[in-house]
This record gives sequence, C-alpha cells and structure tokens, in this order.
Amino acid sequence: MRRNRMLRYVCMVMAVLLLGLCVPVSAEEQSCVYSSVLMEAETGMVLGGTESDTPVPIGSLTKLMTVLVVARAVAEGRLSPDTLVSTPAAAQEQLGAVIWLLAGEQMTVTDLLKGVIIGNANDAAVSLAAACAGSETQFVLEMQAEAFSLELRQTRFADCTGNSSDNRSTAKEVALICRALLEYDWLTPIFTTWRTFLRGEATELVSENRLTRTYDGILGMKAGHGTASGYTAAIAAERDGMRCIAVILGCEDTDERFTYAKNLLAHGFASYVVTTPDFSTEFLRPIPVRHGIADAVTLEASELSGIALPQGERISCVTVLPKFLEAPVARGKAVGTVAFYAGDTYLYEASLCAAESVERRRLWEALAGLLDNLFK
Repeated sequence: MRRNRMLRYVCMVMAVLLLGLCVPVSAEEQSCVYSSVLMEAETGMVLGGTESDTPVPIGSLTKLMTVLVVARAVAEGRLSPDTLVSTPAAAQEQLGAVIWLLAGEQMTVTDLLKGVIIGNANDAAVSLAAACAGSETQFVLEMQAEAFSLELRQTRFADCTGNSSDNRSTAKEVALICRALLEYDWLTPIFTTWRTFLRGEATELVSENRLTRTYDGILGMKAGHGTASGYTAAIAAERDGMRCIAVILGCEDTDERFTYAKNLLAHGFASYVVTTPDFSTEFLRPIPVRHGIADAVTLEASELSGIALPQGERISCVTVLPKFLEAPVARGKAVGTVAFYAGDTYLYEASLCAAESVERRRLWEALAGLLDNLFK
C-alpha cells in the first residue's frame, strides 16, 4: 500500500510538470518577435543572426517538422512516396489553406507532400499524419520525439499544421529542422517548385516561397504567415559547394522576410568557406607505454569534421597528451585531444587515438627482457 501511494504521488508530480509545459501562452507572449539565423548546413555552425535562441510562434513553418517525420517514415519503410493515402474525416474538417480533400479520397504521399510544401495545405498535413501514425494526436508525439532526437530543447508542437499559436521554436532550431530535411534529396524537387497542379490540372498549387522562382542555387524550404507568427521564411541555398540556411521569424510584411533572408545568405556565401583542418599525426611523438610488449604507441586522429571559417582565416591547434600510458592499450583508445582554433575562437576538438594495440608484458617476458639486458 505504501509503495502504491508513493507511485501515485510520483505520477501526480509528473502530470503537474507536464501540464506546466502545456499551459497556453498569453496573448502578450504570442506577439511577433523578429528573430533570424544564418547556419552553414554541413557543420551546423551559426554564422549570424538576431535573437536566434528566442522561442516564438512559428505558424506554418511547423509543417517543416511534419514533412521531416513523414520523410523518416519513408526512410524506415513505413510509407513510400507512391503509397496511396485515404483521406480521414478529420482532414475534411480543416480550415485555412486546403486542397479540398474529401473523406475517403485517395492521394499519393508525394502529392500530399506537394500539397503541404507548396500549397501549405492543412488537410494534406492531417492526411499524412493519419497515414504515418494513425491520428494527428499520435503524430504530434512523433514530431516532439523527433525534435528531442535533434536536441531542439525550445521547440514545442501542438498540431501538424501550424494553426495553433502554441507551436513554438527558435530561428536556430527551425534551421536545424531544415538541415535534417536536406538529407532527403528526393524532397528537393518539391521544395524548389513554385507552381504545380494536382488532380491533373484541377488543383493549382502556388508556393508562398517566391525565392524558388528567382534565387540562384535555391534548395527550398518554406515561407508562411499568421497573426501570432508574423511573416516567416526558412530558405536553404547552395553555391560553390557550400550550403547555407537562413531563417526569418516575426517579420511585419511579406517583402522584408525575403530581403533579410537574401542578405543573410549573401553574407554567408561571400564571407565564409567550409574547410577540414589540415592536421597530420606524423609530427606527433609516439607515447611511451609502461609494462607493455612495445615501448611506445603511435597516434591517429579521429575523423575530422568540416568547419565554416571566415574567408582568409587560418586554423591553429593545441594538443593535449599524457606523458605515458599503462599497458594494455587497445587500438582506437582515445588517449589525448587536439583542439582547433580560429584566432582566439574555439572551434571544436577531436580525439587522438592509439593506432595499434599494445598488450601488457607477462611476468616471464619481463624477466627474459631483464636477463637479456643484464648479459648484453
């Protein structure tokens, strides 16, 4: 009985905490806040922005996570781009942007994604949610789980459409969603389409992201607007092998979001370059090994990742290594680190690992070595 009471108490505390996360934000907190970020896609490094960590309503940019969860389902084999989806009754009840789906009507996953990405269609989003998870409620849980796996700690979802002002995130975390979406090349033709049709030519779709028509190197992603979110845009583009993502939230009119996005992207492409540190372990001394069958072990660096650097900036490094190691030493064991800097700015560090194994010397081997040294 005592154990049951304690269990009920713990559950009540957890319920209160969860309810605290779900308390609707006030009208004042829902007001539009201008924020932005410029991110280099390969490394995830933030290159610029304003209030990029401030959580605000994101409106229809919520659908970027909807698309990502569906893309994951396709990658896992739960859906395919050609899967026929039957429209649930809940989809027909959606307001706002729609493609006029009727309950029971069938449409492929690809066409529904066109409705979501290009047409911002709420009924298409709900249909995909039901196909992927059985219901929109369960799908929203998958959206939140995906946010958690991407370490989006300030992102909260209330629906799959973006209609609720409780869908909140930051410019930086929206950019990380875009970064994950860029892994799915089969989505790029949809993200970069400005105008298309469904049902033959019966249903026209026109993207609010007008940069799909005009911007050199465009890769997507989405634009939207709403009372709580203001005018928003998440734009990804590529030039000279470098991919950048610009996210603009809380703008006051439709034009400035695209102007800001283009200015951020232009700054990224003109001012930065992605490079991998030119680091060689051949200049590092071997590390002495005590009580091993070998006297020392050579080193190798773990895989080095790229870094987005200002044009002309040079990389320096600082290594941290022990004076000796104690046998046994396993190949691949991290024994030290190398940290990379651009000027005084810390970039990241990588492990320095043992390039081979060194077993511990057994007693008779130690005695044989001692005798050999005595009679030399």
